[in-house]
Amino acid sequence: MSETAKSQLLQLIDELAVVRGKVTLSSGKEADYYLDLRRVTLDHRSAPLIGDVMLDLLESTGYLDEVEAIGGLTMGADPVGTAIMHRSVVRGTPKDTFVVRKAAKEHGMGRRVEGPDVASRKVIAVEDTSTTGGSVLTAVEALREAGAEVIAVAVVMDRNTGAKERVEAAGLPYLIALSTSDLGLD
Repeated sequence: MSETAKSQLLQLIDELAVVRGKVTLSSGKEADYYLDLRRVTLDHRSAPLIGDVMLDLLESTGYLDEVEAIGGLTMGADPVGTAIMHRSVVRGTPKDTFVVRKAAKEHGMGRRVEGPDVASRKVIAVEDTSTTGGSVLTAVEALREAGAEVIAVAVVMDRNTGAKERVEAAGLPYLIALSTSDLGLD
């Protein structure tokens, strides 16, 4: 299933998410294209594929049995974590998901990590696409503050622009499901 799901997902990413033309990314870097992965992660055809591709990645790297919950910084990681959660149930390997806010709530419980409690749990921080690794490392910091044991970072699409090196320099494995080279964009 992995190669079929990957090829179907790559086709949908190329069709729905690649916007060609000069753009400035949130990192401040310029690129000749923009990957709007929300066009894919929030698409009914793509979501199950994302869940399967990410679960296959976790299984092939040995993290599937170890991880208890998966999620990341809102907004990019939200549909990725949800897709993984839903497909994990279907596949008989249920995983919880969580959402990391950019800032703690000013009211209620004042939490920054929403969903099931992550304290003392092994978690993986996910992201839809990563350029510098900054967003996912922000999530990692919040998860650690909440008492989670972050065991890895996993991204659906890596841009090959330094995120892997930055995350690994922070002491975490960086797992890549797909990269821009898979789309011929490098």
